[in-house]
Parts: sequence; structure tokens; C-alpha cells
Amino acid sequence: MLMLVNCSNCHTPLQLPPGANSIRCVLCRAVTLIAAADPRSTPLPSASSSYHHHHHNHYQQQPTTSPSPYNRVPSGPPPQAHGRKRAVICGVSYKNTRYELKGCVNDAKCMKFLLVNRFKFPESSIITLTEEETDPYKRPTKSNIRMALYWLVQGCQPGDSLVFHYSGHGSQKRNYTGDEVDGYDETLCPSDFESQGMIIDDEINATIVRPLPPGVKLHAIIDSCHSGTVLDLPFLCRMDRQGRYVWEDHRPRSGMWKGTNGGEVISFSGCDDDQTAADTSALSRITSTGAMTYAFIQAIERGHATTYGNMLNAMRSTIRNKGEQEGGLVTSLLTMLLTGGSLGGGFRQEPQLTSNEPFDVYKKPFSL
Repeated sequence: MLMLVNCSNCHTPLQLPPGANSIRCVLCRAVTLIAAADPRSTPLPSASSSYHHHHHNHYQQQPTTSPSPYNRVPSGPPPQAHGRKRAVICGVSYKNTRYELKGCVNDAKCMKFLLVNRFKFPESSIITLTEEETDPYKRPTKSNIRMALYWLVQGCQPGDSLVFHYSGHGSQKRNYTGDEVDGYDETLCPSDFESQGMIIDDEINATIVRPLPPGVKLHAIIDSCHSGTVLDLPFLCRMDRQGRYVWEDHRPRSGMWKGTNGGEVISFSGCDDDQTAADTSALSRITSTGAMTYAFIQAIERGHATTYGNMLNAMRSTIRNKGEQEGGLVTSLLTMLLTGGSLGGGFRQEPQLTSNEPFDVYKKPFSL
């Protein structure tokens, strides 16, 4: 049975193979020594147990009065024909801070509605993290987002379909390892990023991309600034306004592997990486957070979700046109829920598509 321990240096959760007495962190390369029969090292969350993330390098069993959401799903036997469906949805509003965003919680609600009603994701197989939640395990803190991402890919099997949706702030940090084409790591900003730090693309890639086994499909929908390559996927679809495209090779010059273990990962993101600000001061600027989520849902509602190329073109067209108020049930719900001018102003960003491998975007059918 795999064990989960924190890196002794950067505190990233690491999966410890059975019998191992040390493990090297894939992010900071520090070696963490594991004492024999260390009671602080406990198995990964399962359907029959629940654990609490403790910040001092271990996981402790939590009181049964406040069950962790990471122990519940997917419940029951998986459907035989198409495998299981599982999703993590994060909407970070940074309430009562100078970074506050108005539309992100609504983005999360609408994405869940879409997955449940259009794509038949079981509600019990969706973890939603927003600041509206009273359960401390369901708030979009750095610790909870990390745990949710580990939960998302844990025990996945051929035929499974996974979704990660994030709506919130994104930023950049200077990269010194040489594995970024533009010299910067892209980051996601949890609700407590000012005290706990951001989640960098290297960690996201190591957590939900590299372990993905054959036959498993993961879609990421990332609605934030600096999000073009936030999953650190090797290939980016560079498409012009006429729909012509080429795949850009973003594999690191260092030779570090950023692909999967045989699975398939495709990411829609809110904009390219090339905005200039690279620190948290950029987060106070007005952003178009919410526009990409709206465009993604509207493209599906309007019947454009035939191929990935058609999806990307439809999303870009919606954002350029600032979104006409029409569509199906989900789009109507979204229009009612959106607040704070998420669709207002001129949009400078265009959605991007990245993948673990190139494919013909006009022939590959879109499916979740």
C-alpha cells in the first residue's frame, strides 16, 4: 500500500512505495528519510479512511466528526462501458482582499452544473472548493487544492475521465532550472497564497499529468491569467484567427519529461503565458476571469463541441464578441449567476489549447 508523506524541504505530498525508507522530491530534489514504522506516515485516503493534512511533514488521522471529502469517491463499482468520471472544481474569490474576484464562485457552480447535467458526472464524484464552503476541507487553500489533485488521479483506471477546473488568479515566477521556454513558471494562486505560496506548474504536472496511466483521459479548464501552459504540457496548439494552427514544442531543453505515463491530457486555458507582470502585484489589475469558463460552456451549449478545433474557435469567437446572451439551459443559468462584470470590458486574452501529444484538432472528437 502506498504511503503519503511530505517533502522535508518544500512540503509537497509524496507517494512512498512500500518498504522504502527514503524518497527524493521530484520538485526540489530534497531527500526525505522515513523512520521505520513511523506512525506519522499513513496510507493515502481511501473509501474506508480519512486523513487530515498536517503542515509539519505528516498526515494525522482526523476526528470522525469532520470527515474529509477526499475519502468518498468514486463510490460503487465503475460503469463497465465508459469507466468512472471524477472532477475537482476550484473557484477562488479572495474575498475581502485587494485581489478579490467576483465571478469565480459562480464559475465553479456552473461548471459543476454542466458536468452533472450534460456529461453525467456523479455529484458524489465531484469535489468543489470555494470560499463559500463552511467545511474547512472544501475551501480552496493550497493544502486542500494539493490534496484534491492527488485524490483526482488516485487509483484511476483505463476508461476513466477526469476533469480539473480552476477559476481564480494566476501568476508567474522566474524559473531557474531551464525547463521553461519563456523562463517563467506559471502558477495558480490558492486563497491563502500570500502566507502559503502559490502552486507552480511543475508541481501540477508532477501530480496529475506524469502519473496518468494508459486509457485515462484528463481535461483541465484553467480560467486565469498566465495560464497557457500551467499544466506544463509538452505541446501548445498555436492557432490564428482563421483557424489555422501549428503545434509548438514546449518540451524542456533540460530533457525533463513533462508528458504522461501513457494517459491523455488536454487543457483549455484562459490566455497565453506572455503577459508581462510576473509577480503578485499584477493580481490587483482588472482581469477577465470568468470569460473563458463562460465561453467553454457556451460553445458546448451551442453545439460547437464536435472537435477540439471547433471548440477552441468557438470559445475565441465568443470572447472576441464579448458573448451574445443566448444558448441553452446551462448558459442561461450562467448568465443569471455571473456577477461583478466578469463579461464586461475588452478582452485581450484568447483561450489556448495544450496537450501531452500533438493531434489533428479538426478530426479528434471532443468528449468529457
